[in-house]
Amino acid sequence: MERHTLILTPWMSPHRVVNWQESAFLHVQGKIDVLEEYDDEIIRSMKLAFPLPSVGRLRKTMQGFKRGIKFSRINVFTRDGFRCQYCGVHKPAKDLNYDHVIPRAQGGQTVWENIVTSCYPCNSRKEGRTPGQAGMMLLKKPVRPKTLPMTTPTWAADKVPAAWLPYLEGQSSGWATQGTVEDVVATSVRGRVGAVPVDAVNQER
Repeated sequence: MERHTLILTPWMSPHRVVNWQESAFLHVQGKIDVLEEYDDEIIRSMKLAFPLPSVGRLRKTMQGFKRGIKFSRINVFTRDGFRCQYCGVHKPAKDLNYDHVIPRAQGGQTVWENIVTSCYPCNSRKEGRTPGQAGMMLLKKPVRPKTLPMTTPTWAADKVPAAWLPYLEGQSSGWATQGTVEDVVATSVRGRVGAVPVDAVNQER
């Protein structure tokens, strides 16, 4: 079973995408109201049987962060809104890297205050220099976040389940640009802040 569930906020905005196991758990625990179902997927246990939720709305607002947000590549992307901090272009996670503002070769550290999201072209252009040395400007100064914003996952337009479409109308174009199920699950981190380890990243500078 590879079905996923779109989770909405209590005020009906897209919140995150979860796998079927978490969807079933949220339903059984009474944490969501089921708005749409997969009629051909039935979850069965010794005591329960119900259609797998396709779209669910949270009954209560969930906290957007945990104390002591862990430093990780995906959390850097989330802090920066999945937007390159040099050219300002919004991209899916697979097209982003993180960049040392002050390069490690010049004493820069891998900490919140020295790491920004960058696209690969800008990362290559900067090429081990500071923004000033490379003639580039940052959109904003990197800081250690106290909270992380809700993310807008990316999904290929032809992969979005039909039942989701009415709930995505008028949302950011990121919902229908690029990406796979893996991108969605990877970028839907609200409520799981700090759960993603730092990956090995190519072209770090």
